[in-house]
Amino acid sequence: MLKDASCGDLRATHIGNRVTLAGWVHRRRDHGGIIFIDLRDRSGLVQVVFNPELSPGSHRVADEVRPEWVLRVTGEVSRRPPEAENPHLPTGYVEVVAHAAEILNSSPTPPFYINEDSEVDETLRLRYRYLDLRRPKMQENLILRHRLVKFIRDFLDQRGFLEIETPILIKSTPEGARDFLVPSRLQKGNFYALPQSPQQLKQLLMVAGIERYFQIARCFRDEDLRADRQPEFTQLDLEMSFVDENDVLSLIEELYTSMIETVAPDKKLVKPFPRLTYDEAVSKYASDKPDLRFGMEMSEVTDIALKTDFRVFHGTAEQGGIVKGFVVPGQAGYSNAMLRELEQFAREHGAKGLSHIRIGAGHSLDQLTNDDLQFVQGLRMAPSLARDLAQRMGASPGDLILLMAGIPREICPPLSALRNEMGKRLGLADPDALAFAFVLEFPLFEWNLEAGRWDSAHHPFTSPADGYSEMLYSGKAPLTPLCIGGNEGDLGQPGSPDLGAIKSRA
Repeated sequence: MLKDASCGDLRATHIGNRVTLAGWVHRRRDHGGIIFIDLRDRSGLVQVVFNPELSPGSHRVADEVRPEWVLRVTGEVSRRPPEAENPHLPTGYVEVVAHAAEILNSSPTPPFYINEDSEVDETLRLRYRYLDLRRPKMQENLILRHRLVKFIRDFLDQRGFLEIETPILIKSTPEGARDFLVPSRLQKGNFYALPQSPQQLKQLLMVAGIERYFQIARCFRDEDLRADRQPEFTQLDLEMSFVDENDVLSLIEELYTSMIETVAPDKKLVKPFPRLTYDEAVSKYASDKPDLRFGMEMSEVTDIALKTDFRVFHGTAEQGGIVKGFVVPGQAGYSNAMLRELEQFAREHGAKGLSHIRIGAGHSLDQLTNDDLQFVQGLRMAPSLARDLAQRMGASPGDLILLMAGIPREICPPLSALRNEMGKRLGLADPDALAFAFVLEFPLFEWNLEAGRWDSAHHPFTSPADGYSEMLYSGKAPLTPLCIGGNEGDLGQPGSPDLGAIKSRA
């Protein structure tokens, strides 16, 4: 090989060794004769010293090279002078004194810095993908993914799972999303479909008696891009026989906690994982995938809101809607301009409006006066009623209350987005914390307002939870008290079967 050592692996134990390195010029510094080059390969980087008195030939090479040139260097590993040590670098206590150097390839000036973690236009990054993948952060991501996948394979292998590949070219199956189609050359007019996920295939394996299967599966969906969905992605697929819900959840929790503690021990992991029902998650966080790294839980205050004269609240209640919101601690000082910005943010995420109450810090809740309260235009509330609302929502003097009125399915997405935005602005979510949770008892079906039909709320391969099977198969679903969405005609008349009341297994 052209090298016998890796740049990032050199340590104090290698001092005195003669090594040959090959890699990219990460940085170059000329200190009035002596040239220092940080040489980089996949393992990391190390400082190489080119002294004209010790090796004039290698010094001439170092004088010519520039960032991203490919260089081969032979030299001796030496300890850095104490004043030049870099404790933040794994190789920061050593350097390589060059005896010989060879240029393997030159490079034009890159279109963006490889040696800095700076913002670069994504289009430019994709155009020069091979350069983007040289950046340390990108390589760290690839290495982390490799370690995660390897851990998953080893973990599941130790627990009796078989890794089995399933076909990529299959017949189209109804799974909810559009398939990517591949024309068949041998059977003209026929097409293969790329699997959205190997759902039916892995269930075949269970029926065949495999009992425990997993696959790092490639999935394809011909869908519009969304924040949490893209045309192709990789997922861990696994299937188990002769187990119950708790067996599956316990296995997944053990997998995740063990994996994170092994490959990312610096992360703060919340365990055991909390288990929330779907109704609890939506009630507290207006989302079935809540960020649990901070509080700001939701409260429904429809009954209190209806004691005001605010027409927005009354009109919403007449349509079957609710008034719901959360408290932003210590932010009663938000200006009108800042509140208008929050309202615009909420509207961009689907809200029809946003109401607010600012509680001044002048008095305790029991002593609130009109001077302590500031409301959105059109809303007025007696101090006693404001106290009741604040106590219901857990607000204190100095806090900001944000409220939305509408049908639950319409206001939950913007409420959740606004909560996450406020958590981000206030720095409440620790970026080093991982707060996983299991959300259970999803509705088996949800009403598709646009298509006018019931669709699977999660996916069509989920069975009814215990106690709900008879309700589903006998047609004895409870009757909805009002039309889903609050509009006549969504489900016919009030009293139609409410399939959304049927819960699913995890």
